[in-house]
Amino acid sequence: MTESTIALVTGANKGIGATVVRRLAALGWTVLLGSRDLERGAETARAMEGDVVVLGLDVTSDESVAAAAKEVAERYGRLDVLINNAGITGRWVDPLETGPADLLACYDTNVFGPVRVTRAFVPLLRRSAAPRIVMVSSGNGSIGVTSDPQRLEHGIVSLTYPSSKTALNMITTQYAKALPEFRINAADPGFTATDLNHHSGHQTVEEGSDAIVALATVGPAGPTGTFTDRNGEVPW
Repeated sequence: MTESTIALVTGANKGIGATVVRRLAALGWTVLLGSRDLERGAETARAMEGDVVVLGLDVTSDESVAAAAKEVAERYGRLDVLINNAGITGRWVDPLETGPADLLACYDTNVFGPVRVTRAFVPLLRRSAAPRIVMVSSGNGSIGVTSDPQRLEHGIVSLTYPSSKTALNMITTQYAKALPEFRINAADPGFTATDLNHHSGHQTVEEGSDAIVALATVGPAGPTGTFTDRNGEVPW
């Protein structure tokens, strides 16, 4: 069993997730790079320095998540930090054309995925002296932000992705109340250039990873039940 901090980042074979893995590994942590595609995950890991270990993990599959939790338990015996990063945009369609199937497809990754993974890994997190969970949310999930005409997010009109992140924000606050000994927070990466937005974001992945890394590294007396970006608090 390693004595270094052990972190798991889901959906980490590229983009912000891969950057978070690299930055945490640079701290001397053991970082588990969660990836549905083991080959792509391994390719990403090979390009990094430090203790980076690929972990097969599909957040939409109960079987995959259970197998991943079993592997971590057998290999490390605990988990210190869980970063629920895996996410998709879903279909961007007119709200009047959006049906339940569109919501379900997006929610399966963005909402059910974090719940599925968190439930499976809480027993291992309980074995940590300083358990932390970071939910990677979005300003698009903030009612305060999306209702502000001065914000970029105000111009995005969709039922799928924004509502999935709003749901994730509520889930974050409820977990924080249910697990007061944990530090559980939501991070807004900001408008970051990734595959999700066809690299149209104005931030680099380094900047987009700032809030996530900051919340992953909080101490036992750090904040919990918060929503922040790299500049500070984000309105719910």
